Amino acid sequence: MENISRKKFIASAALAAAGLPFGLSALAKQSTSYPDDPADNPSPGGKIKVSIFSKHMHWLNYTDMAALTAQLGFDGIDLTVRPDGHVLPERVADDLPKAVESIEKAGLKVYSIVTNIKTADEKDAEPILKAASALGIKYYRTAWFNYDKAVSVPANIKVINKQLAGLAALNKKYGMHGGYQNHSGDLFGASQWDLWLGLEGLDPNYIGCQYDVRHATTEGADTWPVTLDLLKAYSKTINVKDFYWEKKGDKWQVKSVPLGEGMVDFKKYFSLLKQYNINGPMSLHCEYPLGGAEDGTRKLTISRDDFSAALKKDLTKLRGWLAEYDL
Repeated sequence: MENISRKKFIASAALAAAGLPFGLSALAKQSTSYPDDPADNPSPGGKIKVSIFSKHMHWLNYTDMAALTAQLGFDGIDLTVRPDGHVLPERVADDLPKAVESIEKAGLKVYSIVTNIKTADEKDAEPILKAASALGIKYYRTAWFNYDKAVSVPANIKVINKQLAGLAALNKKYGMHGGYQNHSGDLFGASQWDLWLGLEGLDPNYIGCQYDVRHATTEGADTWPVTLDLLKAYSKTINVKDFYWEKKGDKWQVKSVPLGEGMVDFKKYFSLLKQYNINGPMSLHCEYPLGGAEDGTRKLTISRDDFSAALKKDLTKLRGWLAEYDL
């Protein structure tokens, strides 16, 4: 679906609510599956579009965030639409159009959003997808799932498969793709094998993975290429960040660092993205110390210039790799 302005969004919604016709093009879109959905257009273009994860810019309003992001050289913003995000779920119909309008005025796009959606029947799921789809957004990240320790792992996977099937059906209705991030830890999907099993039988055009090579490396420094192979058809969105293992006292822990300073094998990663033709929206995550921005603070403890310099350094490094592998 083509992008529309906030005014057009509101006008169309009002007309639809009143049951009034508003043009042949709009009537053509009144179906259970939107025409420009991920199944018809799995990537927004031949080259990867790089967005900044808006969690790192919670200290800025829509207009200032868009201006700084454009100044730094990103293609778009991976917008938080979740509790304590840039757009609150309960205000999505009003505020998401405002955010998108501000971002597009700066010459950027919202290729993807980050949500806390777990199931198709929760109260915020459909309103978020409906509002996002109407604005031309095709991709979102789901919430994470915890394992129920009272039952077996296979039993958990069976339950989660049903949850993901429900989301896939809702996503198809709105022409969107939901990506589950393989976050390290004891969460479902951390090992990636369980995520692959949880996606069994589901259409990768509507439900899948937001592949995170940093977390994949954390869980399997040498084996992550195997899981990327497993999940390649499901990986419609991706994100990047870096880390290494650090020993403090008698314990090893993850230390987040700028791109290229850690142990993620980005050369291998980008070569596989090229091989598998994975070129969907990419989100840059900056989780190293960044004046609180790494955790979504509303007030920075570093200067705006220092924040900007850190993001610019990461983006320059990332652009170099993308150019090297023609991505």
